Amino acid sequence: MSNTLENLRRKITGAQQLESVVRTMKAQAASNITQYEAATNALSDYYGTVELGLTACFRQSAPVAASKSAQPGTMSAIVFGSDQGLVGQFNDQLAEYAHVQLAALPGTKTIWAVGERVCGRLVDAGFTVKKIFDVPGAITSITPLIGHILTECIVSHSQTMLIFHNQPKSGTSYEPVSQPLLPLGVALQQGLAKAAWPTVNLPELMGDTYASLLHALIREYLFISLYKACAESLASENASRLAAMQRAEKNIDDLLKDLNQTSRTLRQSSIDEELFDVLAGYIVTAAKKKIA
Repeated sequence: MSNTLENLRRKITGAQQLESVVRTMKAQAASNITQYEAATNALSDYYGTVELGLTACFRQSAPVAASKSAQPGTMSAIVFGSDQGLVGQFNDQLAEYAHVQLAALPGTKTIWAVGERVCGRLVDAGFTVKKIFDVPGAITSITPLIGHILTECIVSHSQTMLIFHNQPKSGTSYEPVSQPLLPLGVALQQGLAKAAWPTVNLPELMGDTYASLLHALIREYLFISLYKACAESLASENASRLAAMQRAEKNIDDLLKDLNQTSRTLRQSSIDEELFDVLAGYIVTAAKKKIA
């Protein structure tokens, strides 16, 4: 009986320590969500400035359609996943969504994965991952990652590029989404060209700066799109981890209740047995004295 009680005490101590770790991870995930959501919101003003620049450029030129001579094999896809576990179905749902979307497109695809775990899911789905990037561990690490990805974009000369990531929803929920990066669609160009200018002074490009300015603005547009996708993916990852920690905390609480109840029951049984032994000894002694 004493060994059983001792084992229960060890289990209770272990569960309490695990609960402390879970609560710490839960608090950290909640804090990270706030930071990444703030970073995403901060992009809106920056994007507005880039959008105005693109509007000025497209006002002075007709929309350029994607080249019909592009080979199907030039398509690239960037998939933002996670490096760490304890995120539920975060990587599985994203990899399945990317597989369904890419399977409907013609030609072979070049896959770039952000995160070891989503890379494994993509490989299991039959894709060949050309390059794996580490998931940023902090907001300050997002910009260098996007710089590396943009460098790969330039080197690969991909004319068609998609990004896949999980996007936060209300609470701790999220959903996989995709976004075309390149080429800029005619509808997007026309929409920007027809957008209302915020002042009465209309923009005008001077000299031979159109090509270089448009190239710089498109690069900034790509940077913002990739940064936003990465920040939303990180927010979704932490939301998934927060939900997992909430479930783990509830399971640990239920386990502790069961262990404490079992421990009290065994301890009471032990006390009852000791009392019975004392009473039995007293009765036997009294009986012997009476006989004597």
